[in-house]
Amino acid sequence: MSTKKEACRTISNITAGNRAQIQSVIEANIFLPLVLLLKDADFDIKEGAWAILNATSGCSHEQIRFLVSQGCINPLCHILTCPDPVIVSVCLEGLENILKVGEADKEMGMNGGINLYAQMINENGGLDKIRSLKVHDNGKICEKALKILERYWV
Repeated sequence: MSTKKEACRTISNITAGNRAQIQSVIEANIFLPLVLLLKDADFDIKEGAWAILNATSGCSHEQIRFLVSQGCINPLCHILTCPDPVIVSVCLEGLENILKVGEADKEMGMNGGINLYAQMINENGGLDKIRSLKVHDNGKICEKALKILERYWV
C-alpha cells in the first residue's frame, strides 16, 4: 500500500469519529493537502473520498464550511465520473451533506438567500454530472441523484 493511501486511510478512520476528532484533523491542517491529493488524477481516490465523506457526515455546520473553504467541492464533483459506483455514492453523499448546510444557511437568510454550495457545485460542473447520474446503471445512485436534484435544484 502506498504511503499516500495509508495516510488517507488513517485520516478516514479519524474523520469517522466524533466532532472533536474531526476538529483535530482540521487543526492539524490536513484537509487542504487531502483536497489537493484528490485533485491528482494519478492518486487512488477511494481513501481520500472516504475521509471527506466521513468528515461531512459527523461534523458541525462550521466544520463543513471550513471543508468547503479548503476546496473539497471541486474534487468531489470531479470524482462523480469515477467508474466505481461505491466511490460515486460516497461523493454524492458528501455533496448532499454539504448541500444541507448550504440550505440551512439559506433558510437563515445568509448568502443573500441562496444555497451558496449548490451554486458552487454547479460552477464546478457537479450539477451536470449529478443530472447524468439519474440514468446510472446502479439504482441506488440514480435514486440519490434524483433526490439531490429534487431537493436542491427544482
